[in-house]
Amino acid sequence: MSLDSVDRAAGTPDEEQPYLELGLKDDEYARVREILGRRPTQTELAMYSIMWSEHCSYKSSKVHLRQFADMPENERLLVGMGENAGVVDVGEGLAVTFKVESHNHPSYVEPYQGAATGVGGIVRDILTMGARPVLVMDPLRFGDIDHPDTQRVLPGIVAGIGGYGNCLGLPNIGGEVVFDPTYQGNPLVNALCLGVMPKDRIQLSAATGVGNVVVLLGAKTGRDGIGGVSVLASATFDDDGPANRPAVQVGDPFTEKLLIEACLEMYDAKLVQGIQDLGGAGLTCALTETSAAGKSGMHAHLERVPLREASMEPHEILASESQERMLAIVTPEDLPAVLAIAEKWGVLATDIGEVTDGDRLVISWHDEVVVDVPPGSLADDGPVYTRPIERPADQDELAANALPAYPDAAGLRALLLRMIASPNLCSRRWVVEQFDRVVLGDTVLAWPEDAGVVRLSEETGLGIALATDGNGRYTRLDPYAGAQLALAEAYRNVVATGAVPIAVTNCLNFGSPEDPAVMWQFAEATRGLAEACRELGTPVTGGNVSFYNQTGSTPINPTPVVGVLGLFDDVARRTPMGFRDEGETLLLLGDTRDELGGSEWAWAEHRHLGGRPPAVDLAREKLLGEVLVSGSRDGMLSAAHDLSDGGLAQALVESALRFGTGARVVLPQGQGQDPFVQLFSESAGRALVAVPRSEELRFTEMCAARGLPCTRIGVTDGQGDGATLEVQDLFTVPLAELREAYESTLPRMFGPLAGATADAPAAPAL
Repeated sequence: MSLDSVDRAAGTPDEEQPYLELGLKDDEYARVREILGRRPTQTELAMYSIMWSEHCSYKSSKVHLRQFADMPENERLLVGMGENAGVVDVGEGLAVTFKVESHNHPSYVEPYQGAATGVGGIVRDILTMGARPVLVMDPLRFGDIDHPDTQRVLPGIVAGIGGYGNCLGLPNIGGEVVFDPTYQGNPLVNALCLGVMPKDRIQLSAATGVGNVVVLLGAKTGRDGIGGVSVLASATFDDDGPANRPAVQVGDPFTEKLLIEACLEMYDAKLVQGIQDLGGAGLTCALTETSAAGKSGMHAHLERVPLREASMEPHEILASESQERMLAIVTPEDLPAVLAIAEKWGVLATDIGEVTDGDRLVISWHDEVVVDVPPGSLADDGPVYTRPIERPADQDELAANALPAYPDAAGLRALLLRMIASPNLCSRRWVVEQFDRVVLGDTVLAWPEDAGVVRLSEETGLGIALATDGNGRYTRLDPYAGAQLALAEAYRNVVATGAVPIAVTNCLNFGSPEDPAVMWQFAEATRGLAEACRELGTPVTGGNVSFYNQTGSTPINPTPVVGVLGLFDDVARRTPMGFRDEGETLLLLGDTRDELGGSEWAWAEHRHLGGRPPAVDLAREKLLGEVLVSGSRDGMLSAAHDLSDGGLAQALVESALRFGTGARVVLPQGQGQDPFVQLFSESAGRALVAVPRSEELRFTEMCAARGLPCTRIGVTDGQGDGATLEVQDLFTVPLAELREAYESTLPRMFGPLAGATADAPAAPAL
């Protein structure tokens, strides 16, 4: 009898087991024994520890995430929360699926592979829904730019994202790079992917049909990634630095590319009854979730699993997170066709089991049963905690922390140059030029634009826009408002291009759920985000929660990252962010208030965090969106740029540098604000637009009719680096000087990038 058989477990009820070391609490282990009516085998214990981990079970967040399911009816939403990714109808018989997930802890331990396999994992989530992946994005957070650990992790993370995505041939159309000491020792690597499919080709994960075959597709199984989700992603780091390298997966993008093509051909031939990718928790998750979703039994034969290491034991095979693997359910009649397609693409395909009658997941190892469990107890019926919530003791003190004195007008020129060179406002060219932004030939807008835009149909111009945003400082000051501001900024970025926002995904990055103060932040942020999504009419289609983002007892700033999907009927009418032609009118849309709490100025100049973040006005955001979309549709706008980090000053610089066209600006008078506030305030609900003279009256009358404040602040003037940005009566700066300040920071900190240029990239023309 095996030392790990079900029979032996039943006969040795008092044998001690290392459940605490595997992350299970005393009461959780007792519940496992109650479910099974005996002690678990070693393999079953490993499976419960994985599936009941924070990363897999969402046991601390479920009670709060239910708010996202309470959204108004939406006819575009084809698949919502609960599957691998949400699916949205975009018209013309097409649907898109998109999702963002975290790979934070693995990327700290092993930056290149952690980030690379984060891309690979989210791509497979999209593939699992039946879609061809067509783009990726990467919201990133690092510690202080000059901290030794940032110098260690950032180059590897960026290289890993580029290495995997470029090899797959997927354009990286945007993201974020944020520096803040709160992320030292715990960088955030969030990865987003979007795919496209015929709307009648949606694939689901349920294993149904007694006698159907369970087929493992893709790479062989090794020991990499064992403990990745149950230990690495569900616990905090100590102060000793990276460890647990074997828990980080190792990626092979070329194998994944072949797997993508093989799966898509199987989908088109209607050979797949159910499918699930193998990511976090590997075979454990795929077997339990497919059988639980199908309310069926399953028998898997582990000795059939192709291994890279012959000495692997059953619990290692089930826990391995080796990459580039999928689990497909196919009929016996279709099995030969599935195997033939796999062979055609050079993809390993193995029959490892069958769907059975009843409700038991049985896993055998050389004819001996090592697992016999109800799959729902692993996939659906894990612990659900209502964690203690307590408002942080320093929350009021933080709000009362007065801002430093504002600078006078004489220093604004020098301040502008310092601000655009600061880590969070400087050019991201050093990062994004390591990514291919135009592969596949359908990228219409990409960095440094407000949102990435991709064409879906050559015939009609149908396309989508995507933006991700999040501000940890705002959310630290006010989690409820901070989450809404993240949504509002992503929404604003999408409408600035002219797209209509239709759906949301999110990645919620927080500290330990066992800390009542962190759970208060999480509860407030999810409440704020859910209410804002309802008001803006953008349903949450799915996402990810990443807890335990802290080092020792110090959590990161709460960081909800929000992705907004927008829709174009024709991408030819997109609005870029940059000034292109001389003599156009510059208009500031929205209201500027004295709002610098949590701002880039406060942090970059004074390392100050305090006060209140900008006020949220979702009705204003919606109105601004309607005006920008209408302006795009009617051909009234030649440029539009949202105002957020760095305020009007940053928007002017970025818009002028985009195509090398200068501007003359006169700040509004009589608003009771000094020039500093007008230039650097981060009030929400604002945008800067350039309007041809011939369209100025029509556009301003539309704003007046809709009740949107619209202020004429200047004109575009001069081209090339000989042009200038002039703010009347305050300063004049040549674009060449602005470009030098804006572009030099990251190359100075991380070294020159081979082949990089300082020229603004041309907008793709389709």
